[in-house]
Amino acid sequence: MAADEGKVKIEKFDGADFGFWKMQIEDYLYQKKLYQPLSENKPEGMNDEDWTLLDRQALGVIRLTLSRNVAFNIAKEKTTAGLMAALSSMYEKPSASNKVHLMRWSFNLQMTEESWNATVTAVSSSSGSNKLTFDDVRDLVLSEEI
Repeated sequence: MAADEGKVKIEKFDGADFGFWKMQIEDYLYQKKLYQPLSENKPEGMNDEDWTLLDRQALGVIRLTLSRNVAFNIAKEKTTAGLMAALSSMYEKPSASNKVHLMRWSFNLQMTEESWNATVTAVSSSSGSNKLTFDDVRDLVLSEEI
């Protein structure tokens, strides 16, 4: 989630790192006061028309943060709670399609020969005089700070 001049940008969810995306979208919905449809329970005193509008607004915000491939898989969902439940069942739990997605992503990782020396230099210089551990290197590579 990137904040520029009061604007928040959530990267489109493409099937990877569902937990992080879910945290961001829930926080954004709370910030915009669109969180109530997440529970699927209409608040007492709210009429059906207002509830339908609020649910549709939250649903629209969530759909705008989904990649085309993910949105295609949940196009039939008509409520915010139903959409989030469908996404959770597809991406939160280890599933065959989620594993295939991760495997495909990892198989397609490539490093150009020219970038190897720069990567080694960046990783070793980031630790200063401290001893490097596998976790440190992994975190640096995954966070793309190098």
